[in-house]
This record gives sequence, C-alpha cells and structure tokens, in this order.
Amino acid sequence: MDALEETTELTRQTIKQAMNKGATWLTRNKSTQRIRRADKSLKPGDELHFYFDQNVLDERPEPATLIADEELYSIWHKPCGILCQGSKWGDHCTINRWVEKNLEPQRPAFIVHRLDRAATGLIIIAHQKKIAAYFSNLFQQREIEKKYQAIVEGEFPNALKLDTDIEGKPALSQAKAIAYNSATNLSLVDIAIETGRKHQIRRHLSAAGFPIVGDRLYGQGNEQTSDLCLTSYYLSFNAPTNDVKKSYLLPDNLQLKFLY
Repeated sequence: MDALEETTELTRQTIKQAMNKGATWLTRNKSTQRIRRADKSLKPGDELHFYFDQNVLDERPEPATLIADEELYSIWHKPCGILCQGSKWGDHCTINRWVEKNLEPQRPAFIVHRLDRAATGLIIIAHQKKIAAYFSNLFQQREIEKKYQAIVEGEFPNALKLDTDIEGKPALSQAKAIAYNSATNLSLVDIAIETGRKHQIRRHLSAAGFPIVGDRLYGQGNEQTSDLCLTSYYLSFNAPTNDVKKSYLLPDNLQLKFLY
C-alpha cells in the first residue's frame, strides 16, 4: 500500500478499493500473482504491477443467482455482463469472484467452463482444485450435456445440423425450432452442442442465415437493441463424488422471454 501511494497520485482509499477488485499483481521469483491485501509485505527483488482503469473499476454487473449448492461445486445463473475471466485491470466482475464473495459458507471458486459475456444461463463453479479438474475432464471427454435456447431472426426450419469448422477446428451444433412469431419474424430455437468452440452457437446460427437477436458481433445487434438472446438452460453430468446423474434446469423466470 505504501509503495503504491508513493508512486501514484491516488488516495489510499482508492488504491485499497482497486486492490480489492484485483488491479494489483506481485511478481516474485518469476511467479506473478494477483494480490488483494494492502498490508502485503514486499521483499527485495519483488515487482509490483498496478493496473488502474476507473471505468473498469466502476463496472457493476447484475448479481448472479445461486441455482444449487452441492458443497464441492455449485450451479449458478450467470447474467449478461458478468465475465468468466478477469483481466489485469481487475476481476471483480467475474462469476468466480462473485461466488467467492457471496456464497455461504465461503469457499474458493474455480471456473471449469465459460459463457460469453453477453450470454446468460447455467454455469458450474468448482470449490476444490480436484473437483475443477474432474469437470474439466468431463468437458474434454464431452460427457456433459449442454442445451441452449436462442431467439433468432427469421423463420427457423424444423431442425438443422450445423457443422461448419470454427478457426480450423471441427464444430457441431444441433438446432431445432420451438416456436415462430410471424408478427416479429423471430424464432425460438433449441440448441445442443457437441463441441465447445469460441462463439460456436453465435457463429453457426449467423452463418446459417439466422443471427441471434442482440448479437453485436455476428448479427445486426447494436447498442440500441436488446441484450444477446442466448441462454444456457440445461446441464446434465455424473456427479464427482458418487457418479450419480445430476441434471439442472434453469427456472422459468430466468429463461428467455419469447412472445408467441
């Protein structure tokens, strides 16, 4: 704290708040880690990195919602705006940091898979490193069933197999129509994915001519349109402790709203 106060024009309270939000890093013996304690003792040779961006620190995402606490892991609803990965400027807007600060009793929180910042829905948080490794292996082996819903532009056909490669890697999505609103020319679509490429669903649907409503990267979305209408609503896998099949469904009040 004293070192940062001496080398910046920021107040002590501002520095303390920035540290708590993950803006400070310590390099020691070629290892760099995020630090939050203002009273952290420094040793000769230590390097302190302070990344201050007031706009980042001022971000206030919508709170995440606990769906199920299974002790060794928990299932959450990630709202639009919460991240699955922090940056050097901070991590207070990440889902794992939210869980560490708000789940009782408090436990470490480890990310095992990701949702886009703009997407919403179910996400698994592990509370031990070995449990995180277990889930990571399930994802690698494609042993976790994931289902999504999206609202797309146009009248979607009964079913489509979407298998266009993404960044040179195979990608497979299976999509089927649930409902169509002729007044708005929008369709509600159910999607199951067998691979987990970056922005896979968004890219596949856009390439097929059915961009997701609110998609600012691959569709017609912009700052004036709605949020991205894509949500992860179903997860199923064998539990890490007893191999019992567990399934989680997003509550109705958190699912996409579609007017028929």
